[in-house]
Order: sequence, then structure tokens, then C-alpha cells
Amino acid sequence: MSSKFGSPYKGSAQITREQFLFYEMRITAKLMCEGIDDNELIKRIVDENLFQYPTEKSIKQMAKTCIKRLRTMKDENLIEAVASGTSESAKQICMYAMMKQYRLVWDFMITVIGEKYRIQNFSFGQMDTNVFFMQLQEQDDYVAGWSESTVKRLRQVIIRMLVENDYLDSNRSDHINPVWLNPVLENAIRSNHDDRALTAFNCFT
Repeated sequence: MSSKFGSPYKGSAQITREQFLFYEMRITAKLMCEGIDDNELIKRIVDENLFQYPTEKSIKQMAKTCIKRLRTMKDENLIEAVASGTSESAKQICMYAMMKQYRLVWDFMITVIGEKYRIQNFSFGQMDTNVFFMQLQEQDDYVAGWSESTVKRLRQVIIRMLVENDYLDSNRSDHINPVWLNPVLENAIRSNHDDRALTAFNCFT
């Protein structure tokens, strides 16, 4: 069992504030592709209120989050695809970015979703997320300290992410849909030596 201080899930609770952020990621990626440096990029997003948020503090915070997520992928082609690719492919790349940033999302997508694809069991329900969080709490002291409301909000963010990426038809769906992995993303995942992540996208070749 990992300690509270050495937990790979530290910071995961902030997902409840940050969410999936597709709209914001798209805007940030477009500015990145213009070659604007990070500080100028944040300033422009804030000055022009490009995220349409009520406060400057929240805009700045989310701009930094988007930059961090996009940079985490270490691939300019993926940033370009988020900026100008189809909505479907861009969302898929944003999900990979979220997996890269948060160990919680990484583990869920591989151990729950990827495993379902592997064994061809497409049923899905609240029990799947409950078991995932319960097992995490048994293994990790830091996660064990999360309140029931934190776990509930994290579950909601994950479900919304699955709906946005067409894994689920709605937040009440009882099955996951087969998905098709965008070739640009597949190449990047392999280049990053993240082959384990392929299962999360129903890719086993």
C-alpha cells in the first residue's frame, strides 16, 4: 500500500474542478500552433476572455491546465490535431492527454475500459466505477482519505469524459460502445512507448 506522501494519485481530486475541458483545449492548441510562448498565450486567453469564464483567476488557472495537458503528450502533431482535426479525433487526443496527466484516469481507462474491450464484455454500470475506486482505496492511503463526495464527483467527471468520447451513449448507459483509434494518436502512443494505453482505445494489434 502506498503512503499518502508517495501516492501516484496525488492531485487527482483536482480533476473535479478541471473537468475534460475540450473547448478550452481546442482554443489553447490553436494558439500554441501559432508559436505563441506559454506566458503570452495565457495573457491572450485572459485579456480576450477566450474561455468565457466569469473571473480572471479561473481563466488563468484553466489556461495553465490546458497547456500542461497538451505539453504532457510531447507531440506537436497531436497538438495540431487538437487544434484543427475533427471534433471526434481531437476529443480522443484530449482524453489521452488527460490519461497522461492523471494516473487515476490512466488506470481507469486501462484496467476497467481496456479490460472490457480485451475480454469483449461491453456491459457497464455504476458497479464498475464503484469497484475501481474501492480497490484504489484499499491499495492507496491517499485515495483512502478521499470523502464520499470527492469520489462521487470524480466518477461523474470520468463518466462525462466517456460520454464525450462516445464510449457511452449517455451517463445512464449500461454498455460501452466499440471505439476506433485515430491513426495519428495510435502512432503517437507507440512513439511515446505508452503501448499499454492502446487497450483503452480498443486497439490490440
